[in-house]
Amino acid sequence: MSVQHLRVIDSHTEGEPTRVVIEGGPDLGSGTVAEKARRLRDEHDWLRSSVCNEPRGHDAMVGALLVEPHEPDCCCGVIFFNNVSTLNMCLHGTIGLAVTLAHLGRIGPGEHRIDTTVGVVVARIHDDGSVTVANVPSYRLATGVEVEVPGWGTVKGDISWGGNWFFLIEDQGPAVTFANLEALTTFTCAVRDALEAQGITGADGMEIDHIESFGPPSDPALSDSRNFVLCPGKAYDRSPCGTGTSAKLASLHAAGKLAPGAVWRQAGILDTVFSGCVEALPDGKVLPRVSGRAWVTGESDYLFDPADPFRHGIPSSL
Repeated sequence: MSVQHLRVIDSHTEGEPTRVVIEGGPDLGSGTVAEKARRLRDEHDWLRSSVCNEPRGHDAMVGALLVEPHEPDCCCGVIFFNNVSTLNMCLHGTIGLAVTLAHLGRIGPGEHRIDTTVGVVVARIHDDGSVTVANVPSYRLATGVEVEVPGWGTVKGDISWGGNWFFLIEDQGPAVTFANLEALTTFTCAVRDALEAQGITGADGMEIDHIESFGPPSDPALSDSRNFVLCPGKAYDRSPCGTGTSAKLASLHAAGKLAPGAVWRQAGILDTVFSGCVEALPDGKVLPRVSGRAWVTGESDYLFDPADPFRHGIPSSL
């Protein structure tokens, strides 16, 4: 494969990185963004690995490839991916994408429709630079689900959809503090492994690939809760996780603990905060709106030397 370069722009959303590929990606053909994402995963995984894996990337890196939208009223299409595969949706990445497109002068303040693998989302850029994303419809699939976790006993949680599938755990396992990163990672990895081993899934047998553990906020004046989110690839989310916040909002609403329009402030493990609210939909689902801030941190032109054995990244397993 003769790849000369990729042009990327880096940002972080409340601490979590996003790397947007704006030039040099492969031709993924026509069709929906979901179809293009499958082609990227199955035929062009070199791009994901080049962007997210070492030596250019790291385990926490989330990539975003700009593509032509399938829906005609969208400003762009986007495929999100991380250190192991493509992602269904990424809300922190959508905020980072919006700020990146504004940095390029392609969009400005106001609402912009973005075509994703799981449907159209709407990003509103406010005059102060913050971004609110109206996410895909979200819902709680099941509550009080028990899973037997070796070394931890019975763990209960909600299974909720917020653009990805989440298992939401409240006040169990290690305390949700930055000092407990290693213990939280071990705990949530064990929960995810147990869910898989015991055949507990999201709707249509989809894998629950995100585990979210909640504890009290460090400062109740600034947030209502603090979370730790384990992402696919075993990296933790540095932000409060936008799809995870959406899943939490859906669970709170289903439990009668969050009225439509009421604001929930979700802190992440770094104590940065997303604020969110929901609109109730006729089918029982909710439309989450999640707000946060992102900052562009750099622009790069990646070069691919044919003699470089790791020009397409170091594989996760050699």
